[in-house]
Amino acid sequence: MKKFYKAMAYRMMLVTTCFVSLFLIASGNRKQTNTVSNINGVKSIEAIHIVSKYNNQDQKLQVMSVASIDEIKQYGPTNPISFTGQMTAYKATCVGCTGKVSCPPRQDVRNGNIYFSDSTYGTVRILAADSAIPCGTIVKFSNVTFSGEPVIGIVLDRGSAIKGTLMDFLVSETDNMDTVGRQQNVQYEILRWGW
Repeated sequence: MKKFYKAMAYRMMLVTTCFVSLFLIASGNRKQTNTVSNINGVKSIEAIHIVSKYNNQDQKLQVMSVASIDEIKQYGPTNPISFTGQMTAYKATCVGCTGKVSCPPRQDVRNGNIYFSDSTYGTVRILAADSAIPCGTIVKFSNVTFSGEPVIGIVLDRGSAIKGTLMDFLVSETDNMDTVGRQQNVQYEILRWGW
């Protein structure tokens, strides 16, 4: 029995030595790549701005103007983008609405809470967007009749009619839907792509 334990201990020592040797060899030849991603693997546009700033201090990363949802899907994960689209409004009790937004953390908005508290951007408005734009995306929009200043929103909802460059703005039950109506030529800029 002693021979058996000695043989097992020897084998374990050999296996451990091999793993440590492989680790040391591999770590000595490691090429380090810095990437920033969220829990879903989506890159942060903020991180792209920071990395570009320190890689080349004289050159800022330019915001790319895109025109379609296909271009948004193509360039959004890796570039800051802007586009022109439409905006409509919806309430938590709309036909087909459940009262909870469809993206995690599935906030219940039937109580009139039309805002979301983001750890980076603070209190922002809730938006519904095309499913090609990931949940958690932070969007700055302007050129709307209901606000003279740019508004920051977060994509936390979806809608069967919300396709392409149309976004839906969540309003409270007491708000007048006509205040938003259907806005044309809304200027959108994506500040963060997903969580």
